[in-house]
Amino acid sequence: MDLPELKIGDLTAKIPIVQGGMGVGISLSSLAGTVALNKGIGVISGVEIGFDEIDYFKNKREANLRALRKHIIKAREICKNGILGVNIMVALNNFEEMVIESVKQKIDIIFCGAGLPLKLPQFTMGSNTKIVPIVSSGRAAAIICKNWHKHYNTVPDAIVVEGPLAGGHLGFSADEIDRPLFQLNIILKNVLDAIKPYEEIYNKKIPAIAAGGIFNGRDIADAIREGASGVQMATRFVATYECDASDEFKNAYINAGIDDIQIIQSPVGMIGRAIKNKFLTDVAAGYKKPIRCLCNCLKPCNPAKAPYCIADALINAQKGNLDEGFAFAGTNAHRIKELVSVKQLIDELIFEARNHLK
Repeated sequence: MDLPELKIGDLTAKIPIVQGGMGVGISLSSLAGTVALNKGIGVISGVEIGFDEIDYFKNKREANLRALRKHIIKAREICKNGILGVNIMVALNNFEEMVIESVKQKIDIIFCGAGLPLKLPQFTMGSNTKIVPIVSSGRAAAIICKNWHKHYNTVPDAIVVEGPLAGGHLGFSADEIDRPLFQLNIILKNVLDAIKPYEEIYNKKIPAIAAGGIFNGRDIADAIREGASGVQMATRFVATYECDASDEFKNAYINAGIDDIQIIQSPVGMIGRAIKNKFLTDVAAGYKKPIRCLCNCLKPCNPAKAPYCIADALINAQKGNLDEGFAFAGTNAHRIKELVSVKQLIDELIFEARNHLK
């Protein structure tokens, strides 16, 4: 068995690796463009993407739209004819306008998680932009397919199946993440079963892309053997020269030990996985106090009850101020020991995957 290409509609990635979207500002034009240049699918995170614009706190809406345009254009210049996506969380307060702007910019793929994107097709109809929801259960995949089929006469162009070993906000409760029933291989099977009837109705393949804890070529090969058409990887791409994060953020990954990767309770009402540091220790001890809402970014967030502003914390971390923020990371972040180029990482992953598939 050879390593397959990843086909999403009329798009074909020569290698079946999607670089996961990481916000705030971890995967922007540099990382996404370079991954796409190297024949994977590069993904820009749309979460508060305008954080570095001079008028961000005064005119957040325009700053985010302007930065989105800027990073798509820049990534295109880097990747030439490579495949680019944007990750836009359903929970964002500016979700719809970010989707509309991405379509205007002729982005290849929109990835949507952190909620069910039930209205997404109405914003992409008539365009060539592919739409790919991110789910953590077969049930979620079935709901999306049923809804899109009924209301828009369409189905997802692909589906990312994210297991509980991922970094950032997770689509699981704290008591689910270690239970066998919720592990990636089981969820992947459930999603494949859920989408099969719709593949038959539309007479087309809906690729399932495995995500969450995919670390090396063996993991890629295992996912493909279990029915995935490709994988999504985020954590591995942080410790690359081209990643848009600060050196301090990258070093937090390189220096992390296995006991430093922990589950946290996010101010937005979800659990997440991050690298332990003093900021998070202080939060857990109750030392941090609610502050003014800096940008009203996520629908579930209640600033009056939040112990800290997560947007502010993630922006600080992106810029290297980890005393006032923290780094989200996948469960395998502690296994990363050096900084490499995107090309070196992808070459290594493909070599390993091909060997294990043979």
